[in-house]
Amino acid sequence: MQVFGLDVGGSGIKGAPVDTQTGELLDERARVGTPDPATPEGIVEAAAEVVSRFGWNGPVGCGFPAVMKGGVAHTAANIDEQAVGFDFGGALEEALGCRVGLVNDADAAGLAEARWGAARDNNGLVLVLTVGTGIGTALISDGTLVPNTELGHIELGGRDAESYAADAARKRENLGWKEFAGRFNEYLGAMERLFWPDLIVIGGGASKKDEKFLRRLEARADIVPAEMLNTAGLAGAALAAADNIGAPA
Repeated sequence: MQVFGLDVGGSGIKGAPVDTQTGELLDERARVGTPDPATPEGIVEAAAEVVSRFGWNGPVGCGFPAVMKGGVAHTAANIDEQAVGFDFGGALEEALGCRVGLVNDADAAGLAEARWGAARDNNGLVLVLTVGTGIGTALISDGTLVPNTELGHIELGGRDAESYAADAARKRENLGWKEFAGRFNEYLGAMERLFWPDLIVIGGGASKKDEKFLRRLEARADIVPAEMLNTAGLAGAALAAADNIGAPA
C-alpha cells in the first residue's frame, strides 16, 4: 500500500510517499519551514503545501509533536498553544480531500523501528527513545504500540526529564559527553525501574554520536542505535495511517 507520510516538527514539515510494505520512500522528500508562530491554521496550510507538491490524492499519515487522540491535539510542547484541542485530523482531511491518520511523532518513529528497523522481529517490550531537542518515547509490547506515553516528561533530578537529559540540555549547559551520558543513564535507570524493557532503541540527533554517547550508556536491556534515521517519522506515520492507528474519529 502507498501512503503519503508527513512529519510535523518544530522547525520543519517534511513529506514523501511511502511504500508501507517496505518502509521505503518512493520519492525524494519535500520540506517547508514550520510557520512561526506555529498556529493550527498555519500548520495545516504548510502541510497541505507539502502534499500538493506531489499531486497526491491518496491516504495520508501525519506524525505530530503532541499527544494525539482521534485526530485532536492534547498537548503543544513545540508548537503554538492554540493547537491544544484543535481537530487537525478534520482540518487536514478538509484541506487535502483525503483520509488522514494522525499519530504522535515519537510513536511514528517507534512503529517504523518495530516494523523495519532496529526492533524488527522483537517480541518483547521495546522502548524507542528519540533524543534531541526533547526526549520522545514510544513503548511497543509484542509489536503493539502503547500510544502517547510522553515518558520524556517524568520528573528526574527535580526537573522535567527532557530539560535535564535531552541533547538540548547538553548544548544549553555546555555539558561534556561523559557528564551528559551520566544524566541520560539516570533516565534509563528510571525507565528500567518502571517498565523493564527487553530492548532500548536510541534515535534522534544524539544517536549519531556513537563514539561519544551511545558507548557510554548502561542498562540491563540491550541498547542499540535506531536504523531508520531520517525516514522513521515519515514511514511510521504512513504505517500508522495504513493500520488505522490515530485516524480521526
